[in-house]
Parts: sequence; structure tokens; C-alpha cells
Amino acid sequence: MVLAAVWCFAGRFFATRPVIAKALSRWGHILFPLVLIALGGLILVEGRAFGL
Repeated sequence: MVLAAVWCFAGRFFATRPVIAKALSRWGHILFPLVLIALGGLILVEGRAFGL
């Protein structure tokens, strides 16, 4: 739970920075799904879900 709190505080810290907040508001709807798809793919490959 401590590491989850650290991630939350880090996310808030970066999201409240004007430059990053502007970039997230502009590109977040594209970036967020790509990050989730890449993370899911990485989990599948590292978990050897495809027998690779």
C-alpha cells in the first residue's frame, strides 16, 4: 500500500506541473490507451501466455 501511495503522490506531482498538465490534456486520450495496451502486451509476453 505504501508503494501505491507513492505512485499516487508522484502522479499528482507531475500532473500539477503546468507543462506536463498541458501535454496530458492534449495527448492523454491517445497516450493512455497506448500505455495500457503496451503494458498488457508486456504482461502477456513476460508471463509466456503465447508459449514464446
